[in-house]
Parts: sequence; C-alpha cells; structure tokens
Amino acid sequence: MTADVWLPIPPDDIEGLPEGPAYRHWVGEETFPADPADCAFYVVPYMKPSMVGVRPLPQMRSVQVVQTLSAGIDHVEPGLKHLPAGVRLCNARGVHEASTAELTLALILASLRGIPDFVRAQDRGEWLGGFRPALADRTVLIVGYGAIGAAIEDRLVPFEVAPVVRVARSARTTERGPVHPLTELPALLPRADVVILSTPLTEATRGLADAEFLARMKDGALLVNVARGPVVDTKALLAELESGRLTAALDVTDPEPLPPGHPLWHAPGIVVSPHAGGPTSAFLPRAKRLLVDQLNRFVNQEPLRNVILTTGA
Repeated sequence: MTADVWLPIPPDDIEGLPEGPAYRHWVGEETFPADPADCAFYVVPYMKPSMVGVRPLPQMRSVQVVQTLSAGIDHVEPGLKHLPAGVRLCNARGVHEASTAELTLALILASLRGIPDFVRAQDRGEWLGGFRPALADRTVLIVGYGAIGAAIEDRLVPFEVAPVVRVARSARTTERGPVHPLTELPALLPRADVVILSTPLTEATRGLADAEFLARMKDGALLVNVARGPVVDTKALLAELESGRLTAALDVTDPEPLPPGHPLWHAPGIVVSPHAGGPTSAFLPRAKRLLVDQLNRFVNQEPLRNVILTTGA
C-alpha cells in the first residue's frame, strides 16, 4: 500500500503505525504536505477552524477515510459534499469522554459552590462566607446520553445526586436505567436542578435550548453546556441570566471564541471556560492509540471504529 495518510501529529511521535502508507504531517498550514489527490486516510487537524479542516477535501479524490480527533463532526460536515461516495467519516469516541466529564463536574461544582466569587473575593482580601447550594441531593438531567453523557454520569454518582435523568435522540434502556427520548424533554425539564447539554450539533439540536426550553427549567436551575455553542440560543439565555432566574456554566458559546465585550462575559450567574473540555494531558496518548488502531485496521482491511456515516449512503 502506497497511499498517503495525512496526520496532524508527527508520525515519528506515534509508536505502532503500520508500515505501507506514506505518512504526511499537516496541521493546517497554507501549503499542503503532498498532493491531496493521493490522500487515502485524512486525519483532520485538531482545534482548528472548520475552514482549515475542510480546505483540502475538494481535492481529495481518492480519500477513503476522514478521521476527526474530536467527538463532534459538525466542523467537517460542510466539506462532505465534495467527497466521492463511499468515504467513511469517523469520530474520536474514546478520546474525550474522561476530560470532558471532568470539566463538566468542575463547572457544576464551581457554579453551585461559588468558586468564581471566592476567587474574586480572595483578590480583594475579603472573607466571603455564607450558604451555597450543594450538588448532593440535586436532580440532574443529562441531555445527550452518548459516550460523554454516560461518562458524566459515572462521575456524578459519587456525589450522591438525586436520580439522574437521561435524554437522547431515541428511547432505550441502560444498566443504570431508562434513557428518555427528546420528545419527553419538555416534561422532564421542570424536575431538574442541573441540566447538562452534551449532545452533538445537528439540525435537530441547533437552538435546542431556546426560550421555551429555558422557560421550562425550574427557578434557580443551572444550565451546563459542554456540547456546542449553537445548541443554546444565546439571546434567550442572556434574558434568563439577567433576570436572575437561571444560572449557567458554559464551556462552549455562540459566538465562539466569545469576543471581548460580549454580554455573556459579564452576565450574572455565569461561569465561562474557553472550550477546554478536550485539550488536556489525556488527549494526546488517547488520540495516538485511536490512530494506531484505526490505521492498522485500515491497512489490514478490517472494520473501522467510530464510523458515523458513509458518504453517498
């Protein structure tokens, strides 16, 4: 096999890559590392704007696999129309669950326990006492119960939360209990003290947390978004925050990056982190393991993992 494989990680830094392909290192520079028409397996550069990752796709006439290093694929979808039929699009399931779930718990605890207020008070040399909400005994609703949603629940359990309510695109049963379909979400929202969004961004979830969704949340509830910014209607959320009825902890925003002066920065009751769920010390070793496994499967013509869709199917 002599086809090219484009990698955003230097191939010499990845132990266990199969022999055969010609490995090309590309992290989104203006100049391509080789002719895109010769690329058979394309690993999309991580944490780059969508326009960067999709730029070579129109010229990748021989590509067979497009592999993201993110859980979401929305940043690649605009370029899929340029690909020939039969190209498999794979995501990075197994890479980000632990880190994203960790940050989700950190955001919940920081918001409920008032950690940002404590840090600001420390800067002022002020002892800021008083009662704060606990996570214990709270009802938590997870909207988007895939691998990341399940990992979040794994970490919620030791905190003695009240029943975790799970919602996904369609109903099913897990070892921990039922997963409700999205159609039941309006009836479930008023029960939750904490609502976690961990859905992929699709046409069905774009603007999911709109004014009606937020209005159904109980007074004093916390909205946590570790999905994608456009899952939440920013204008509707700002109205709820400014009224003081809801609080929010956002790892993703719309727009993103959040520009200086945007009202979300200074809205009451909000914690904002800069899309930090995935890029941690856990990323690189897990990404390398995924790529080694996928490329060995590809070279040996074995079924790939994490196939989200096949073009033209």
